[in-house]
Amino acid sequence: AAMKLRTHEDMLDSVIGVKGTPRRDKLENDIEAYLIGKAIKETRQKQQLTQKQLGELVGVQEAQISKIESGKSITYSTIVKVFKALGAKTASLDLGSLGRVALW
Repeated sequence: AAMKLRTHEDMLDSVIGVKGTPRRDKLENDIEAYLIGKAIKETRQKQQLTQKQLGELVGVQEAQISKIESGKSITYSTIVKVFKALGAKTASLDLGSLGRVALW
């Protein structure tokens, strides 16, 4: 029997739900938060900062930076503070296949 090939989008639609459904929206938001956190972590590491040092620059505890980097506690205001603390002149993120996001 021949195997039926499906697109990634078709799989998401059938397993998670179509775009606009609560479960699918949550998944996409979680992915975006993860990618933003990952970008923050990579930038912090390139600047040779510890989570504690970045937390001091932002005005939050090290544990908060850990949550941000894991995509669990990301708000717009926190992203702005973190990127400014990291010296970002502009705030746009490359989220891979999701595209670029301009924060300010």
